[in-house]
Amino acid sequence: MCGGSTACFARTELGEQTKLLPALVRDLLVAAGDPKHRRDALIGLLDAYKSAGYLAHDLGFTGLPALAIERMRAAAEKLDDPVLLADVAWRRAHLLSGTNRARQYDLAVDIADRAPAERPDIRGMSNLTAALAAAAQGDGERAEAHLAEAGGIAETIDTDDEPWTRTDFGRTNVNIWRVAIGVELGYGAKVAETAAKIRPEAMKRDRQAAFWIDYGRGMLAERKTHERGLSALLRAEKIAPQKVRNNPFVREAIAGVLASTRRDVAGLELRGFAWRIGIAPNG
Repeated sequence: MCGGSTACFARTELGEQTKLLPALVRDLLVAAGDPKHRRDALIGLLDAYKSAGYLAHDLGFTGLPALAIERMRAAAEKLDDPVLLADVAWRRAHLLSGTNRARQYDLAVDIADRAPAERPDIRGMSNLTAALAAAAQGDGERAEAHLAEAGGIAETIDTDDEPWTRTDFGRTNVNIWRVAIGVELGYGAKVAETAAKIRPEAMKRDRQAAFWIDYGRGMLAERKTHERGLSALLRAEKIAPQKVRNNPFVREAIAGVLASTRRDVAGLELRGFAWRIGIAPNG
């Protein structure tokens, strides 16, 4: 049983997180007022607010991730820990997501330049975030440069193990990001070359799902690989259904396939999947 611990909170489904979060934050705020438990409670609040930020992001509640980040920053400042502050700064850029890609890029580059030496994973994740922001703006050259920087850091660390797993940084995750950025740059089914090198099962469930989502989107970009694309998205749905069904890019990709496919050709799996993610197939 998870109880109220933050360690297992992040592993629960989105619906369960929404139930656990209010009481968890309340209890941690109370504990933070006790000098004996202040530090542990503040660290717990950082984790709880982080989960809240990603929860709001995954559910599409704009504005709430930024609020969660501000709460994280306040807790990190009370702890007076530069490493935690750097981690919060990276997550701020990451959670900014598609609302302002130019601003996201600037924030990510800034933290990549000043991340603490003892946390190369933060520098690596910041470069990945900058790469995605550049790709979203159509700047493939800058995107590839930041990807190369992140890849070099991952090779220097030469492990996918702790402590880098706190930010999910490592060689496997860099390649997962390569797939996502390749899709963003319009590489389409060519991302299969990078995907073939990846063992997603080595990652947490949310990163596994992210890989299959982006790989699936890439395969759906070309008619000849539609079947592989749908298979990948169905695999992601089994791993983390909430991440798939709340993903606007998945909806966009599936809508495009349905629009270009005759009803008698569109399989039951495709139409059923479309229905589950909120697209009512025509006909």
